[in-house]
Amino acid sequence: MTRIRIGTSEKGGTFWTEGEAIATLLERYCGIASDILDAEEASIENARRLDSRLIEFGFMASNWIGRAYRGDAPFEGPVGIRMVAPANSGAMFFITRADAGLGNVRDLIGKRVSIGPEGSGMVQHIHTMFGVLGISFDDFTPVYLSFEDGGKALEAGDVDAQWQCPYPNAVMREISERMDVCVLEYDSPDLAAILDCVDYYRPTTMPSGFFRGVERKTEQLAVVNIVAAHESTDAEIVRQFVATMLANLEELAEINPLFEGLDSIFEPLKSDGTAAIEFGGTPLHPGAVQAYRDAGYLS
Repeated sequence: MTRIRIGTSEKGGTFWTEGEAIATLLERYCGIASDILDAEEASIENARRLDSRLIEFGFMASNWIGRAYRGDAPFEGPVGIRMVAPANSGAMFFITRADAGLGNVRDLIGKRVSIGPEGSGMVQHIHTMFGVLGISFDDFTPVYLSFEDGGKALEAGDVDAQWQCPYPNAVMREISERMDVCVLEYDSPDLAAILDCVDYYRPTTMPSGFFRGVERKTEQLAVVNIVAAHESTDAEIVRQFVATMLANLEELAEINPLFEGLDSIFEPLKSDGTAAIEFGGTPLHPGAVQAYRDAGYLS
């Protein structure tokens, strides 16, 4: 049996649960076994693993793949990375205890905020967003914790808020079951400013009842997460990986609701060609191109 290695995120995080779901289908339909490797630094760590040929596939946020491809900081030089497939576009959001008296993202000024493991992609999102909003890291107390430890710190009162990866994720579900939480909102001009300045963010609505504590719909930011491979990764393996996703979109969403709506991210391939998903100017892997052609997404 062919065996591949998939780099994800910390256990229970978005990439980890998505990797588990895809691995289930690869084994079921292609006889490909997968080792799911966690990664505290997620996107950055997975790009470096691809560069060192330690994994065949790596999950990343789309804002990182172009930086790895070009060799921008924190990468020491260009990585031979290639785009494989989008994975999801999910809301990232801040939560607080329901009794904390916080309602808006700007209320975080002067507060202790768990923002994820130091050096991770989630921390970089804070730098990017707060940079647009004019909020310095001196304006609040950043606390670098895993999602699980950040949730425990919020519950214990050791932090005032936590930055969360796209839901559903197991850590967020468990937090909402243990304590009463609320989701912070953005002022409309702030949200518009971020979307205007950063091309890899998209607006998304978090519906009422999304998880326990979400009592009304809120407008949030989403980032497209993707799967990448090294240019040297076997083209047939990449083709099977993408083909399995495309042929089983509904089943993928049943296994992990994070994949709901994934077809809408693939659809622009039909009108815009490969550029529709070549985030940061990173070329599609030849094996992926073949899979999209076979499925009718590319001519």
